[in-house]
Amino acid sequence: MSAPRLTARRYHGHAHDPSPCDSVVLDYDARFLRRKVLTCASGARLLVDLPQTTSLDHGGVLLLEDGGEVRVVAAPEPLLEVTDGHLPRIAWHIGNRHTPCQIEDNRLLIQRDHVIRAMLDHLGATCRPVEEPFTPEGGAYGHGRTHAHEHGHTHHDGGHSHAHDHDHGHDHSHEH
Repeated sequence: MSAPRLTARRYHGHAHDPSPCDSVVLDYDARFLRRKVLTCASGARLLVDLPQTTSLDHGGVLLLEDGGEVRVVAAPEPLLEVTDGHLPRIAWHIGNRHTPCQIEDNRLLIQRDHVIRAMLDHLGATCRPVEEPFTPEGGAYGHGRTHAHEHGHTHHDGGHSHAHDHDHGHDHSHEH
């Protein structure tokens, strides 16, 4: 296979160019990366080589070395649509388990997980499998990942890090 012809070493949360030169369609997990070769919608190969692991948002752009932009698009993926029940209470339980959640006025979207689904059924929620792009809420400061065990998000103050690269203060000794 040939070497990628495009290289991006920087990422920005929104486009500056009204018509980026290309796009990459990635599911939620694939939008968390540091260095990887991606295939653009045009078929061009793109080397992403960011300075740190970054959570790419739907609508963000990878900045090419030549000044162009490649738009990041959230791919449809298998999700659970959560409705009915008391959604604020259900959202609290989902968040308490560090489960990424897309919050909308009349529904929640989460990745499919049979354990979380059983909890939601117990709480009186209605769950239905769907395939849609997944753009969950960011972390406590509006960015980053909320996964219980993936903590490479960017720091809002650029200042601190420790053993697990956390920017939040809570215990991670979960029992599963």
